[in-house]
Amino acid sequence: MNHKLTEGLCFELQAQCPSTGARAGLLHTAHGTIETPVFMPVGTQGTVKALTPAQLQDDLDAKIILANTYHLYLRPGHELIRDFGGLHEYIRWPRPILTDSGGFQVFSLSKIRKVTEEGVVFRSHLNGDKHLFTPESTVDVQRALGSDIMMVLDECLEYPAPPMKEARQSMLRTVRWAEQAFRHYRQQDTRQALFPIVQGAMSAALRVECAEKLLELHAPGYAIGGLSVGEPREESLAMTEITTPLLPRDKPRYVMGVGKPEELIEYVARGVDMMDCVMPSRNARNGCLFTSEGKVIIKNSRYRDDRAPLDPNCGCYTCLNFSKSYLRHLFLAGEILFSVLGTLHNMRRYLDIMKKIRQAILLGDFPSLLRANRAATVIGID
Repeated sequence: MNHKLTEGLCFELQAQCPSTGARAGLLHTAHGTIETPVFMPVGTQGTVKALTPAQLQDDLDAKIILANTYHLYLRPGHELIRDFGGLHEYIRWPRPILTDSGGFQVFSLSKIRKVTEEGVVFRSHLNGDKHLFTPESTVDVQRALGSDIMMVLDECLEYPAPPMKEARQSMLRTVRWAEQAFRHYRQQDTRQALFPIVQGAMSAALRVECAEKLLELHAPGYAIGGLSVGEPREESLAMTEITTPLLPRDKPRYVMGVGKPEELIEYVARGVDMMDCVMPSRNARNGCLFTSEGKVIIKNSRYRDDRAPLDPNCGCYTCLNFSKSYLRHLFLAGEILFSVLGTLHNMRRYLDIMKKIRQAILLGDFPSLLRANRAATVIGID
């Protein structure tokens, strides 16, 4: 079937759980179709740390990866990447790419940035050079990168957020920036999709107001931001649950920066289609591995003589070939191979969870899977 891409995307809803709102769909892009719900591996600087594009594609079958505008803008530079034919060619990744605007990274640099109505003035964490991100410039940078899905510049508040008056001013600034970004975006070629981001701190009223205002943009998809900034997970889920019903049923919904393995299904249960998080790769490099039997801290002495695979229920290269004892040895010896094997496994764990969730939605078994996950979480299993 041919799918006409409108502003870079076509979202096809295949099934929806009537009791929870969990959705399964197909997200068609110029670089391929993504089965949703989907977890997107994070390739901040044009690489998912410790993995090759071939491993991501052939071993893990990742359908889409995420890259970061802030980091690629500073190094090697979006113009250089454009001259190479865009990020797909530069990093040799043929499948879809989502780029975030760099807003989260800029706002994490609280001591070296200043927010104005025009945008954000910040200093590079690499050499201290001063730069300005505006709603328009971040669209232009992402156009040069050539990503399939681009994000607007937004203001991400820390947790706990400032008083309500200031939080609302910040939310309204995010809306104004989104409006500016979309005016600029629609004056040019729209083969790349652009998503606005719902902000509003941990305030239900602000989240609702922001979502309602952003709906007027008739965007090809919508994101929920400002989560995973230190708030209790219950609040993150609550803000998601408030927001997703307000967003269009026929557009993809993306919650940024979440979550732990046992939390993925909770976001899907609240109507989320897309997620990303650095946790599977970052935790792997630090020796924290996620398995179907729980979390494994590989440096623990209990694994010194352990001949068993990391996860007997996993079919990844790591689990099919190596013992926990060997993985522990690699980690303690500081060998690069540990990061490769650990990341490969953790990413496979996340993607397998998402496949299982998607299949349950399509078969009508999602509520039972959700109950089983909640029961396992209560007793301390991932």
